[in-house]
Amino acid sequence: MIQKYVFGTPFETEAVVKDIPAVNGDPAYGCISTENGFRYTYRMDCEDKIYGLGEANRGINKRGFRYISDCTDNPEHTEDAVSMYGAHNFLIVSGKDTFGMFIDYPSRLTFDIGYSERNRLEITCEEANLYLYLIRGDSIYDIVKQFRRMIGRSYIPPKFAFGFGQSRWGYTTEEDFRSVAREYRENHIPMDLLYMDIDYMERFKDFTVNKESFPDFTQFVSDMKDVQIHLVPIIDAGVKVEKGYAVYEEGLEKGYFCKKEDGSEFTAAVWPGWTHFPDVLNPEAREWFGNKYQLLLSQGIDGFWNDMNEPAIFYSEEGLCEAKEFMREFLQDSEQFSPFAITDMAQSLANNPKDYKRFYHEVNGQKVRHDKVHNLFGYNMTRAAGEAFEKLSPDKRILLFSRSSYIGMHRYGGIWTGDNKSWWSHILLNLKMLPSLNMCGFLYVGADLGGFGCDTTRDLLLRWLALGVFTPLMRNHAALGTRLQECYRFEELEDFRHVIGVRYRLIPYLYSEYMKAALNDEMMFKPLAFEYPQDSMACQVEDQLLVGNEIMIAPVYTQNATGRYVYLPEEMKFIKFLPDGNIREEILEKGHHYVEIALNEVPLFIRKGKSIPVGAAAETIEEISGVTFEYVGYPGAFYELYDDDGITPVK
Repeated sequence: MIQKYVFGTPFETEAVVKDIPAVNGDPAYGCISTENGFRYTYRMDCEDKIYGLGEANRGINKRGFRYISDCTDNPEHTEDAVSMYGAHNFLIVSGKDTFGMFIDYPSRLTFDIGYSERNRLEITCEEANLYLYLIRGDSIYDIVKQFRRMIGRSYIPPKFAFGFGQSRWGYTTEEDFRSVAREYRENHIPMDLLYMDIDYMERFKDFTVNKESFPDFTQFVSDMKDVQIHLVPIIDAGVKVEKGYAVYEEGLEKGYFCKKEDGSEFTAAVWPGWTHFPDVLNPEAREWFGNKYQLLLSQGIDGFWNDMNEPAIFYSEEGLCEAKEFMREFLQDSEQFSPFAITDMAQSLANNPKDYKRFYHEVNGQKVRHDKVHNLFGYNMTRAAGEAFEKLSPDKRILLFSRSSYIGMHRYGGIWTGDNKSWWSHILLNLKMLPSLNMCGFLYVGADLGGFGCDTTRDLLLRWLALGVFTPLMRNHAALGTRLQECYRFEELEDFRHVIGVRYRLIPYLYSEYMKAALNDEMMFKPLAFEYPQDSMACQVEDQLLVGNEIMIAPVYTQNATGRYVYLPEEMKFIKFLPDGNIREEILEKGHHYVEIALNEVPLFIRKGKSIPVGAAAETIEEISGVTFEYVGYPGAFYELYDDDGITPVK
């Protein structure tokens, strides 16, 4: 059962697609105050668990910390980070009362979940203008499914998007990409996608290609497709201010950029230098910006990743003026300032909250200050592309994912979890985010395998790839200046060939389970607690997940470990994909086990009475089509396989 409560005058985010009539009175759980903004308070029992919040830090159970929905360009994903790139305001309380809540509010929203007071859940925001949805059901998972039906079907990518992809910030020329493709193919390491970071553009201008580095881009795209490689270029939120640049000139003429209160265009610095932001909350501007993707679609591109769309701001015109004035005062009399004054000033230039109050959107003829709807920008940038693809490419699915997001964007694209680091702890963080993101509708998800920032190691990359085998988006991505981490650069590269090869052998299962989750409003990744709620030990496990309805994964995420401890809530069959191509099977009883897992092995557990389809080795998704497969697991088990052509839109 879903109940909708209306407070004040909410902004219509269009996150919810189901028509739910509002009810009067107070929610059955918790207390609400609207005297000074909005405040929801609920008294938790000691054993209550809190699930949800999508792309949030720390554990699957969110209890014991503070989280702030405020889409933030923050690459430092340390344990104290309270905000990340997405804002996903859905949670479930599981315990003495079990219920779900979605707070549809597009600005800064704080969840204090036993942080200030161990048994108090408190949700607060500045203005009492929001929708609150209370969801009750038979179980945690029933509540999730009701919510998923309420917000609409998850994005379905083309099947090639389930292939392995290589990326790096620093590939600048056609030869860079051809070289990477050649190395993967010559070393027979499976790959389907090459991602193009900002250097493919002409001076970082959206919807352009550097003609010196890519003299015949259309032919280059065609050449890559001839070897079954799809190029996936990045699109950033900021449009460069430059006379003669058609996208800028047209957006300026039509008034499609975000403006300041006086009606002039808001100007901020991002990768291209001074930029304007397209007003993607304005339907006309959103349609205009989405149609610009045709400039690359027409050259054969069939996948995109949207970035810098929190939106990220390096500094604004106003912020730069304030910094210059500060420096003048500092140089005149530095003694009046603290020793950290210059450092603090420099750090405050980027993504300064004051800048988000300096520009406006036009919505239904009204000016709306950006900070009031900040969390909707990335969502609507990706929506712009998704809506455009329905018209520009009606017969073909286009790969699309984003960095920043809000619930509702899940209908148009997936996400990757942003600028992580080559840290062992980030393998575990990657794992723990997966079910929370699925709860909020985001099924096509993944992290930068091996880590984006810092220098990876051979064992870290192999262990992370063994988790990435199961994530819909499987991409190795690294930052400029870090160690080169393409798989063929490490010794004994046959181990990488094998681990990534297992991904391709599992595509029949992974694609089938993804599609069933999307079409039936289910989760692909579930915590053990969702399936075994009466098992107190299973409810404590946060480093194992159920993937689909048949398997459980328990990746190794510790340096130098030769294996790990696992808890089985029921008898399962322990499967290891061995580097010689064979599959080792062993039945393990319910309980605790230590399982040995070598660096070049991929483990999984098949639930009792179930089996999964496993294909033959392949180097591309195209090779999988039509190939027969075997069933691995319990003899006689039935598996319902979903398959399609992987490209036709699913109605």
